[in-house]
Amino acid sequence: MAILSKIRERSMFLILVIGLALFAFVLDPSTLSDFFNSSKVNQVGEVNGETISRQEFAEALDNYKAQTGNRVSEMQAAKAVWNNLIRQKIYDSQLSEAGITVGEADILNALYDTEFIKNDPRFQTTEVFDKSKFKEFLATIKAENGDEWKNWQNYMVSVKNNLQKTTYDNLVASGLGASLEEGKAEYNAENTKINTSLVYLPYTTVSDSLIKVTKPEIQNYIKKHASEFEVESSRDVKFVKFDIVPSAEDEAEIKTEVGKLLEDATSENGATIKGLKTTTSYKVFFDENKSDVPFNDAIQFKSQVPQTIAEKLFEGNEGDVFGPYKDGDFYKLSKITKTLQIPDSVKARHILIPFVGSNSATPETKKTEEQAKKTADSIANIVKISSDKFADLAKDFSKDKSNADKGGELDWFTYTRMVPEFRDYTFNNKKGDVGVVKTAFGFHIIEIQDQKNFQKALQLVTYGRKIEASEATENTIFQQAETFAQNVSKGTNIEELAKDKKLTVLPAVGLKSLDENVPGLGNEREVISWAFDKEVSVGDYKRFDVNGGYVVATLTDVTPKGLMPVDKAISRVRPILVNEKKAEILKGRIKGSTLEEIATATKQSTKTVTDVNLKSPTITGIGYEPKVVGAMLNAKKDQVYKNIVGDRGVYAFKVTNKVAPTVLPNYDTYRKRIANQRKNQKYNMFEAIKKSSDIEDGVSSFYGVQE
Repeated sequence: MAILSKIRERSMFLILVIGLALFAFVLDPSTLSDFFNSSKVNQVGEVNGETISRQEFAEALDNYKAQTGNRVSEMQAAKAVWNNLIRQKIYDSQLSEAGITVGEADILNALYDTEFIKNDPRFQTTEVFDKSKFKEFLATIKAENGDEWKNWQNYMVSVKNNLQKTTYDNLVASGLGASLEEGKAEYNAENTKINTSLVYLPYTTVSDSLIKVTKPEIQNYIKKHASEFEVESSRDVKFVKFDIVPSAEDEAEIKTEVGKLLEDATSENGATIKGLKTTTSYKVFFDENKSDVPFNDAIQFKSQVPQTIAEKLFEGNEGDVFGPYKDGDFYKLSKITKTLQIPDSVKARHILIPFVGSNSATPETKKTEEQAKKTADSIANIVKISSDKFADLAKDFSKDKSNADKGGELDWFTYTRMVPEFRDYTFNNKKGDVGVVKTAFGFHIIEIQDQKNFQKALQLVTYGRKIEASEATENTIFQQAETFAQNVSKGTNIEELAKDKKLTVLPAVGLKSLDENVPGLGNEREVISWAFDKEVSVGDYKRFDVNGGYVVATLTDVTPKGLMPVDKAISRVRPILVNEKKAEILKGRIKGSTLEEIATATKQSTKTVTDVNLKSPTITGIGYEPKVVGAMLNAKKDQVYKNIVGDRGVYAFKVTNKVAPTVLPNYDTYRKRIANQRKNQKYNMFEAIKKSSDIEDGVSSFYGVQE
């Protein structure tokens, strides 16, 4: 149902597009190319008047995906590529204005200094890097191997981009130094200790009910601080999700079907189909009955078996069958194929002898499998006669360098830590045994040093069938979603309708055109594309097929690119304006020329503060107040300052003493710190250039979103 719905929707869209194109072609054949190839259609944006074409973007996108091994999502790749292209265009223009060009010679010199190129034997003469060989290689693949040459071209473009960025950053950074006087000022500002008396009027002393903030005031604040409230275009939606979950009838039916697999059955042609009780061909049983739980006949301790039935299992004996029982999202059957007493951990040591083709083989490995086995048997015979020689033999012969120097010691390990062959030998034999075991790593001479915590374990096979909704259940849920969508289309409010149906309405606020995830739904790009469709208006709705069910969504708000709307800025701006208005009220309460008079007028006490400084601008008993401490630092001694507005209230203060820090013989450390801080602002430098650039972002149009 869900798949057919998608096909129907998209086929109608394709028919419409093709129909329009053919209609245009009948009127005028030349219009067909115009229909698909207009200049705006063929570009995804501009940077300072320079076009970024769809082809350029698509090629950069493909290259980026290849470089990242397709480990990033489509939208993550698109955002990264767009930012890379912006950066490239901006640095191009900035360097051009400065009269600097990163040319072919610069790129080649950078390639010559690249380690993987310098160390490639193809480009060496008598083990020394040969530039001429490398240039000859490039010329050859350019003429003969288009694909490889394209890869090298892409790599050289990235080298050029990095050179441009580094060149520009270094040029700007070279002019961002600092003087010794700046270093001295920084040191003194941070370490001068201030003693002061103050009167503090907290904002909390003015009731919120006395403050009125209007929308025009919020709008005015936004305009005055426009750079702080610039937002991308976004959409708000509300939705109701209809999850496809199995019904009680579905669950009962699956339980019955699983239960039938316990006993033998007869096929249509009269053949006997063995059930789990009688079969011994367990892998065949799992395959024929399509188990949703992978076959596993490993030995398991009590903590490893399905905990819903662990007690019963460990009271059972070999051949006992259990189930059907529910374990999470599965109905399962379990059969005990073997019971045994084994330790839960073992201490052992080993000597590893690899052979050609084994996982631990190195270029120095020369022994064939037969030769390695012979060596391992010889060492094992020596150890069986004289165990005290094991450590020395491990140091001389073992290729497991992680423990060879420790005499082959492995310390204690649990049942699941080692590869099966190694595990089976050490857990199924007894303390003191010495044997040779072959694994994918080679031949191991193993000595079991100790075993502990012997307990009952089971060799168990567990068949499982996932509890899933039937086709009938899925159809029922689809009809519920479809009916809900139809009711919304008749003008019924989605929240009222959901309340009547005892459903939950979830919001998704601030969706961007290149987002992929819808909060509460996950990766559902189709919902976002629909919300940004220029034909969709506030109040429109649509039903979507999503992972695990269906969604009925309605568009509730459209925020255009530009300044944040008042309604969305209220929660952010109102507290600021409230404090500003409270500050004006508090300023009006400050009367008098001395702190004592001010304290009396405001009904507050005079506080004494000692050793406060700008490095840690926290006023004891009040909190973090950098603006106020900064004012204290620059205040004259014994002069009363009033109406100083801070983050927590309004202040009046008098500096009683300033204790200057110890004079340093040299302030170069602080000078260097300032200079390094300035030079390390490369990101901010680029952002400043980017902000002053004229950028037209149309990446969303590449994905069919026309705002």
